[in-house]
Amino acid sequence: MNIKHFLLWALTVGALLPLQAQSVNSDNDKEPTKYQGCHTITHFDSTSVFMEESGLSYVENHRRIEMLDYDGCRQNSVVKMDYDPLSAYVEIRQVLVHRYYANRTDTIVALGKGSVYDYVAPARLIYWGASQKMVEVGRLDPRDELEIWTFRKGFTYALLNGNQPSDDDSRYIPPMRGHFYDIVPFWSDQPITDKVYSVNVLKSKKLRFSFYNEFDGVSMDSVDLGDRIVYRFRRHDIMPLKHEPSALADNDMQCKLLLSTAPNWESKSMWFYGVNEDYGSFKSTPEVTAKVRELLKDAKSELDSISILTHWVADNIRYCGISMGEGEGYTLHNAQMNFTDRCGVCKDKAGMLVAMLRAAGFKSYAAMTMAHERIDRIPADQFNHSVCVVQRRNGQYQLLDPTWVPNVRELWSSAEQQQGYLMGLPEGADLMETPTSPAANHYVRINGSSKIKKDGTLEGSISITAEGQSDAAVRGVFSARQSEWQRNLELELLRIAPNAVIKKITHTDPDRYLEQPVSITYSYSIPNYAIVDGDVLIFTPLSARNFFSRAMGHLYFDTSIVERSQPFSDRCSRLVEINETISLPAAYQTMDYKAQINGVVSPAVNYGCGFKLEGDKLTFGESAMFNKRVYEASDWPAFRQAVRNQKTVAATPVVLHK
Repeated sequence: MNIKHFLLWALTVGALLPLQAQSVNSDNDKEPTKYQGCHTITHFDSTSVFMEESGLSYVENHRRIEMLDYDGCRQNSVVKMDYDPLSAYVEIRQVLVHRYYANRTDTIVALGKGSVYDYVAPARLIYWGASQKMVEVGRLDPRDELEIWTFRKGFTYALLNGNQPSDDDSRYIPPMRGHFYDIVPFWSDQPITDKVYSVNVLKSKKLRFSFYNEFDGVSMDSVDLGDRIVYRFRRHDIMPLKHEPSALADNDMQCKLLLSTAPNWESKSMWFYGVNEDYGSFKSTPEVTAKVRELLKDAKSELDSISILTHWVADNIRYCGISMGEGEGYTLHNAQMNFTDRCGVCKDKAGMLVAMLRAAGFKSYAAMTMAHERIDRIPADQFNHSVCVVQRRNGQYQLLDPTWVPNVRELWSSAEQQQGYLMGLPEGADLMETPTSPAANHYVRINGSSKIKKDGTLEGSISITAEGQSDAAVRGVFSARQSEWQRNLELELLRIAPNAVIKKITHTDPDRYLEQPVSITYSYSIPNYAIVDGDVLIFTPLSARNFFSRAMGHLYFDTSIVERSQPFSDRCSRLVEINETISLPAAYQTMDYKAQINGVVSPAVNYGCGFKLEGDKLTFGESAMFNKRVYEASDWPAFRQAVRNQKTVAATPVVLHK
């Protein structure tokens, strides 16, 4: 081809490219409006499961995904499967790329086994040797489609059950041998036209299953195969849910299917107890016993002993998961390993505490929970966190969580209230739920005493004390290096009064957090804080301006949302009490306040505030009580009004007249 012909060809191709792009875009514009803003459509997603007598299951999946825009193309430029080589085997059997060209026939690019990469998965904090298999698809364009076939056998987590030959499928049998369970999301963040899940099980296994949350469009049928039965579940036209801010987990709001052959939660509880006892997870050692005696030599009560051991484990076993055995999962590592390495994940912290409590003479057991997600009645494996329980002398069990209470005065984090849990007891236990923690257990108290001078300078002191989860939030100001404490403390006041002159800051010892709640007091002077103009005085009480808002998570909710249809959650229940007495430069007779503040009284939230003017003194008081961690959508009007009130008071000046 000579240069003249080359230039002519290049110009022709260049002229056609915009037309092709326009053709793709115009085709996308013809998609139904319900797909606007979506990046892909999965035309079908079919999963087939075959369960053996042992509980070992073989899972095959076939799905076809169409790209709607270039975001979808980028998100699907690779196909990945995560797995743990010690407990699961996976294959990406085939990937077909269906190329779309306007006015041309479909072109198929096949990516088979030779295109699969197998490598160690990226990790952070937990290094258990997880792997990924990946096929690099490469560039995709809108209207291209991916068709993917995958295979899996095994389960997510392994037990510490010794070495297994590489060709022995017994390593893939689930921990609760002979049983099958699964959690199937019938929801998606992108549209799915048709989703099918089928499972082939022995009739003798008596499979239990149930759908939860919104399950419109779901159908179920079964086929009798003699000694086996196939159940098939199907849902059409799955659309992504538009999430409201601070909404609950998808599995708490969207359609999901739970299946299990375990008869009840009691059987799961006894299994969890037995598997750890058989492994010897909680057997003490001379070193552990000696440490327990050292720690408890000055203990004054039963609760004192429990608290000392819980906080020692919380503060001394650092959170870092490294591979300490043949696998990781339900079996808790033994006390000797945890005490020697002084690191691990939640189950290692829980196991260490159980061992130390038993060494001290307590009856203690491991427990499982699901952090910030609901556990439903079908006994599937709905757990992501391990804690422990101790039996008190009165026979009652007390929950302890050494993972979530480092530098927290609680023994069980109230950020985990309204959360399901299962104790591993020898006699078995049913599923239970942690109660709501009273808001008064997590108070924030701000007290001020100030004086306004004739030139508008505000002088005085302001203090904050807090307890429970609020204590932990305030104490976070000390989480940096000690050299930064002073700066961080000053910033809390300067954030609301940038020209403040801080004379002195006193506070409780951050390292002795068990002795008393956190308390911080500031002495300050703020020039030009108030406007003093003849017979008029204008200012906003300093204490009302959301001092230490880090301890008031409700202030970060978006209150521009008038109505909610979804439940929502805060970090914890909470009580805020604010009081300040302000000495005025003269006696004033009337107060003009532009804001209309309505009190709030409801089972979920209570709010009230007020001012009292007596000559040359003004007293301000405000109280907000948030009684839950998890709220229903119907709680939103009261919650919203209380937050709006507090924000309004913080931004509205008081106008006093002589």
